Amino acid sequence: MVSTLTRALLCAAVATAALAAPAIAQDWPTARPITILMGFPAGSAVDVVARTLQEPLEKALGAKIVIDYKSGAGGNVASEAVARAKPDGYTILLGTSATHGVNAALYKRLPFDVEADFTPIAPLVDTSNALTVNPAVIDVSSVKDLIAKVKAAPGTFNYASTGNGTGTHLAFAEFNARAGLNMVHVPYKGGPDAMQAVLKGDVCCTFNQVQTVLGQWRAGKVRLLGVTTKKRVAALPDIPTIDEAGVPGYESYIWFGLLGPKGLDPRIAERFNAAVKAALELPAVRQKFAESGNTVRIASVEQFRATVKADRARWAEVVKSVGAVIE
Repeated sequence: MVSTLTRALLCAAVATAALAAPAIAQDWPTARPITILMGFPAGSAVDVVARTLQEPLEKALGAKIVIDYKSGAGGNVASEAVARAKPDGYTILLGTSATHGVNAALYKRLPFDVEADFTPIAPLVDTSNALTVNPAVIDVSSVKDLIAKVKAAPGTFNYASTGNGTGTHLAFAEFNARAGLNMVHVPYKGGPDAMQAVLKGDVCCTFNQVQTVLGQWRAGKVRLLGVTTKKRVAALPDIPTIDEAGVPGYESYIWFGLLGPKGLDPRIAERFNAAVKAALELPAVRQKFAESGNTVRIASVEQFRATVKADRARWAEVVKSVGAVIE
């Protein structure tokens, strides 16, 4: 039989828990700035997305946002930091389909699980890569021309990526495989460095995010032969898809999104998701993303969770098909 004192203590504990639970969400995000960690360097495509959304998100949340760079290991350094962070809503990852799709299949050992150790919050944008060439190194004007020229001189041409195992690496590796090419991979530390390698003529070409290559293309310094998504990109309506241009069935795209540590209060995730939605629906934000080759993606927390799960399986197939592994 439960004593009166025990019953009273149990009731008090339940009441305290009931009061404490909503306080977690109510106090957030006013206690201190929210830090968004990103696993890629300043000036990268991920950075451009973060900077575009920083101010609109601050207004939507009524909170200060700080962007912190922890690049390395294909985004794994930042991912691990967030996976181990306190789930209070103040440490958030700007992840990608590379950090949460590619890496799970590519790395034999990760210090975290890309699904179990994170709380999906909201997707931000989808972005296409563009097949970008330096005409001074390889003077071609179409994907078919590129394939013919590379096949005529096997082992001669190198391509740049944003790093071993990144989305751009695997996108080009799959292109190589589908087109029957043997171009040599040269990894760089992020999109800006890969782009500079192309401009300097150290390599002939790269797959890089559209927003990273647009400026150089508009300046006439490089040629864009195709985009990697199923549909053409609004910012490049005259550039065909790789599938259209001569490699049937080819498709590759990258999503960017926000994730917190596991155990994040669902109310914080939902409130953050609503703020992201409000920011992405602003006409000025939509226009800026469209001009930089990004497609806004608005989805619920659960829809984004399903995306992370599906993308992990999709990239596992790509990694397996190209035989890429990082110890």
